[in-house]
Amino acid sequence: MRADAAKLFGAAFRPIQLFLQLEAASGILLLLCAAVALLWANLDPTGYRAVFDYPLALGAGGAVARFSVVQLINDGLMAIFFFLVGMEIKRELAVGELRTPSRAVLPLIAALGGMALPAGIFLAFNAGGPGQNGWGIPMATDIAFCIGILTLLKTRVPHGLVVFVVALAIFDDIGGILVIAFFYGHGLDPVWLGVAAALTAVLFAMNRAFVHGILPYTVVGAALWLALHEGGIHATISGVILGLMIPARPRRQPREVVEQLGEHVSEILQRPADEALDNAEIAMIENQLEDIQAPLDRFVEGLHTWVAFLIMPLFALANSGVYLGDAGPGTLAEPVALGTALGLFAGKQLGIFGFTAVAVRLGVAPMPGHASLLKLFGVSVIGGIGFTVALFIAGLAFPGAPELLDEAKIGILLGSLVSGLVGYAILRASRVIDAPGP
Repeated sequence: MRADAAKLFGAAFRPIQLFLQLEAASGILLLLCAAVALLWANLDPTGYRAVFDYPLALGAGGAVARFSVVQLINDGLMAIFFFLVGMEIKRELAVGELRTPSRAVLPLIAALGGMALPAGIFLAFNAGGPGQNGWGIPMATDIAFCIGILTLLKTRVPHGLVVFVVALAIFDDIGGILVIAFFYGHGLDPVWLGVAAALTAVLFAMNRAFVHGILPYTVVGAALWLALHEGGIHATISGVILGLMIPARPRRQPREVVEQLGEHVSEILQRPADEALDNAEIAMIENQLEDIQAPLDRFVEGLHTWVAFLIMPLFALANSGVYLGDAGPGTLAEPVALGTALGLFAGKQLGIFGFTAVAVRLGVAPMPGHASLLKLFGVSVIGGIGFTVALFIAGLAFPGAPELLDEAKIGILLGSLVSGLVGYAILRASRVIDAPGP
């Protein structure tokens, strides 16, 4: 009976396991949550808003923080998302594709083009108008969706070009973070900012001392969140700062650890066969092995699944719901919606492709993966998928203007959808590469 139940359980959950193993799984889940949010917001708009505007409270006595469900997701859980982003940026800069100027220069140039042109297109429609503050919305590229689509096209996209897109998205994230920090804050408070600077110094000292436990970073990171929130800079930036302060290299060289473990294992094997290892010896071996892995790698592995399959889908569910009952063809002609959609679809592809092609032509760097111009153009179009961070910036740009926020969301969804479909079609029509990258 138990064996039959185990087989039934395994058969039921096997599809879920296979889905979670897909590289495109997080992007697919994001898309599904966005679709569910749109349906929910239009079939039951009152219920949708009631769920995410539901009031919560944390604290006791006179020290009570009050916030809604959507604020918990956008200001709290998204700080964890940005913590992961910060660590991924740190890893690429320390040991990854951006560790040398020669590797970083081309994606940096592409990212600059992919941020400047979309912002310029948006301002061309909104400069001097009520939507002007949303210029940062179409600057973002959603790496989860991009990698999801490129994974489906791996026989047509060289590995070097995929690496280029990832590096470009990292610089794009850095640009988005700087925009959020410096342009979407509120009433700077020098005292609290001084506290934030002091806490950042503490984190730097922890990094230099190679503190490797998650608890000390969590405590100081939470204090930094509060200091930045009170200081007028959006609190999620605390996650980025925290991520950048996590040690990216192991405490000791792997060979040194392996040699010590080898000596210890040899000593253990000389004991009588019936002599068991005590808990102290097991803990010592575990600590030795832990020294091989950098804290940053360990934290990324521990958080990635939670961020990709819980936090980002919740964010999409809470922020993608736009009531379309009053929207018509004229809505897309509104400056914010039009500037956002064209900024993502036209601005991103022209900025990324144009800046990259010129840099390659001038000999600044070789073409990534020896790709053709058609393949470069295809991934440039896909770079116009600006979902997660674009929605996040839209919420910061129009906090007290729900109509403008809805227009921005419509523009984001439309621009991202068209970019994904057109980019996929271009790459699908391109030549199959001889040997897909690893």
